[in-house]
Amino acid sequence: MNFMKPSSPYLNIVLSLVCIMYLLPLQTVGQADSILVSKLETYNIETGERKVIYRTEGHVEAPNWSPDGSYFLFNSGGNLYTIPTAGGTPKKLDTGFATNCNNDHGFSFDGEQLAISHAPEGEGSKIYVMPAEGGTPKLVTDNAPSYWHGWSPDGDTLVYPAQRDGEFDIYAIPVDGGHEIKLTDTPGLDDGAEYTPDGRWIYFNSVRTGVMKIFRMHPDGSNVEQITSNKQYADWFPHISPDGKQIVFLSYDAGVEGHPPFKDVTLRLMSAEGAPEVVVDLYGGQGTINVPSWAPDSKRFAFVSYEFITQE
Repeated sequence: MNFMKPSSPYLNIVLSLVCIMYLLPLQTVGQADSILVSKLETYNIETGERKVIYRTEGHVEAPNWSPDGSYFLFNSGGNLYTIPTAGGTPKKLDTGFATNCNNDHGFSFDGEQLAISHAPEGEGSKIYVMPAEGGTPKLVTDNAPSYWHGWSPDGDTLVYPAQRDGEFDIYAIPVDGGHEIKLTDTPGLDDGAEYTPDGRWIYFNSVRTGVMKIFRMHPDGSNVEQITSNKQYADWFPHISPDGKQIVFLSYDAGVEGHPPFKDVTLRLMSAEGAPEVVVDLYGGQGTINVPSWAPDSKRFAFVSYEFITQE
């Protein structure tokens, strides 16, 4: 479920507690007398318009915007669903045996394939590839836990954070499986790896400086550069627009550890050469924008916000 990707025994305990909370009936999440409401929204970076596409009682996470622009993909309750970008009724996507999917999923650049992260019974999350229109997933990573986060533009390579020997680092692997390549080797959590559309960089977030910040590196793991530095924020999940000109990411207060759900957070936007600015304030965090969610026109992105409604 990718709630916090623990890097210590204490965080493993926290992870277990959060997972238990996730599996409880939705009306008991948060407060016993409240109902969780999820809202799939879009934000227009040119007009500042924030638009609710789909609102539902229940837990919805991590929207992808399809490369053809026609629909969103999101996860809920271990399954994946599609919904037209104009709104409507979600439709369950056929993922075969993979019915314990978490919120790390996304399309190849050409839109023909979908990478998903699914935890087989009794095992941790593993990465699979399947046709974008649905079908039988094919295993890519033998080792667990592994959480998909990015496709290379040529469709040949996947990048992902994975825990090996007690440390979360960024790895790359051929889309057909095989030997995984370790790209980072700094103590502390590395997460959220994503290629730029031109394939020159992989953006990711890392706690190596003490507080989670955005970094980038070359696809072979070299030339690491820090991108964000504001001490007010802990920054997660950088997503690069299809035209390569903008980056949106999630920011918590710097005192928040991990990427928990149900917090006051912001979405910040920055140009490739500019300073970040807050564009959306919301109640969310985990599940809000874990995966690539830009529209093909690079003018909008999708995210999920949450609220608890008191039962009458």
